[in-house]
Amino acid sequence: MTWQNWAGTASADPVRRYWPRSAEEIADAIKAAAGAGLTVRALGSGHSFTPAAATAGAALDLSGWTGVVAADIPSGLVTVRSGTTIRELNRTLDSVGLAMPNLGDIDAQTISGAISTGTHGTGARIGGIATQIAALELVLADGTVVACSPEQRPDLFAAARVSVGALGVLSTVTLQCVPAFTLAADERPMPLDEVVARFGEFSADNEHFEFYWFPYGKNALVKRNNRVAGPGPAPMPSWRRFLEYEVMENTAFGALCRTGRAVPALIKPLNRLAATTLSKRSYSAPSHQVFVTSRRVRFVESEYAVPAESVLDVLAELRAGVKTLADPVMFPVEIRVAAADDIWLSTAYGRDSAYIAIHQYVGLPHQEYFRLFESIATSAGGRPHWGKMHTRDADYFGKVYPRFADFLGVRNQTDPGRRFANPYTEQIFGS
Repeated sequence: MTWQNWAGTASADPVRRYWPRSAEEIADAIKAAAGAGLTVRALGSGHSFTPAAATAGAALDLSGWTGVVAADIPSGLVTVRSGTTIRELNRTLDSVGLAMPNLGDIDAQTISGAISTGTHGTGARIGGIATQIAALELVLADGTVVACSPEQRPDLFAAARVSVGALGVLSTVTLQCVPAFTLAADERPMPLDEVVARFGEFSADNEHFEFYWFPYGKNALVKRNNRVAGPGPAPMPSWRRFLEYEVMENTAFGALCRTGRAVPALIKPLNRLAATTLSKRSYSAPSHQVFVTSRRVRFVESEYAVPAESVLDVLAELRAGVKTLADPVMFPVEIRVAAADDIWLSTAYGRDSAYIAIHQYVGLPHQEYFRLFESIATSAGGRPHWGKMHTRDADYFGKVYPRFADFLGVRNQTDPGRRFANPYTEQIFGS
């Protein structure tokens, strides 16, 4: 049975496939694969654009290992099985009055896949999803099930929170959640030059701030989300939510993209048209409903984290470079921010960061665009998202991650035989 990721950028034909339903079955599958001389990779939802989950050996499909194990409401500590999707987790948390303090805009990912690749949301004072982890349970290459936390095996904990699956298979994740909260969302078009001029202000004055720039338009879509203190804006009517997010951002935009793919000469005017149809939206809703957006138009993506102080220079170079591309760009560019953290392979390790994510509609040429962006981002010391397209290798990561050698040391201890290796991990961590 061929496995393929969401974007169609990676596929594989595992020799064996397992559907474990307990930590013991995960361990048994790893030992059985080892007995057959096979490498092992865990499958999540396939939302990484890299071949992080691809294997010609044994694939562990975690779709049957889901649900919340325990939820302590007073402390906010919630233990969840690793195959649980963020969508399922949000529903469960909401039912008991809890929430995750920050999320990305896609909830189809499994919690283990999201943290293993360093998935993040936005907020200059808030870290990525992995910073919310209080403890982990991990099944190692010899089938041993181990627990780690800041107090228990702290080096393994520091390495395993973002590990691209190279240390073992996550069994459970314990998250530090918060009481459920409402966000006031403000989304509006704004001239890009104004957004750039006020970038520092918007980052500092809002809990969550991001913007989307259409490469051939003058406007950006600015999103600012803040917790409601007192009466907030009215909830968005269901008919308007359907119109804005399903009809405009998916159905209509998808039609524009298909037209541009069929007639590339129309891409620039269609991109400008998309920028002019952006609408103003102010509403309030439970946090996870604001963070998450439906994404049904398929694309390929590359994203780099750069030092926060470098983001406007990187964006300026990208704006200039896009004008020189032989093949035009259909999709907008997304810019977000995040606080520094102490997770060894987090893209925000040790520095306040800004994220620039570039996209191209599936089937349109993207290679020249992605090379241009990567050259600009790496010149600024950028770190690519582990789940999004890039060409960097272990030599590069050794230069931009101060604890990279420490991570490799933990990997040598936990998986000396490289049971969890695949071509992608060999690229990024070395053979």
